[in-house]
Amino acid sequence: MSFIEIHNYSKTIRGQVVLNDINISLEKGKIYGFIGSNGSGKTMLFRAICGLIKPSKGTIKINNETLHKDISFPRDLGVIIESPGFWDHLTGFENLKLLSTIKGQIGDSEIKLSLERVGLKNDDLRIFKKYSLGMKQRLAVAQAIMESPNLLILDEPTNALDEDGIKLIRTIILEENKRGATILIASHNKEDIDNLVEQSFKMKDGKLISKD
Repeated sequence: MSFIEIHNYSKTIRGQVVLNDINISLEKGKIYGFIGSNGSGKTMLFRAICGLIKPSKGTIKINNETLHKDISFPRDLGVIIESPGFWDHLTGFENLKLLSTIKGQIGDSEIKLSLERVGLKNDDLRIFKKYSLGMKQRLAVAQAIMESPNLLILDEPTNALDEDGIKLIRTIILEENKRGATILIASHNKEDIDNLVEQSFKMKDGKLISKD
């Protein structure tokens, strides 16, 4: 059964076609990869699935609900797209605590667990502004997984991480999938795609040009 259905989806921004007639059907509980160079459309497609942009043409259905008609955003989503917006003056725990109040689904224990899973200390008093790039990326992953979402959309999830960090995030992705999450990954690191996903798609100039 299709979990995400994209039908004849196109998006034009300031006269430029950034997504061109996308048609794709993704099943629940699988890991999918999207590869392509900068500007190929990967991030824009993820923004579309998250409901962050509206189509110029076409539709996206998630669990049989149409974006911008039945729902504004996917109901149960964890996401990393580009640079997540954290508060510079707050610690990692304080940032996640504040974000958790939006849905009110989890408490301190789930937040602490998500920090521990990505290799951060929940009692670290350093503010986000003092974090290294790798720590910032780990915090981004922690916020994406902390509410155990059914859909995870991860744009370059291993960006700025060292070898140990990359291995850890790959392990977390597999754990989240085993839990039942459907996961979409875009990455310049071909190993992320080859070692994790069940099916991959290549994008170029806003088009899906092939699938493996």
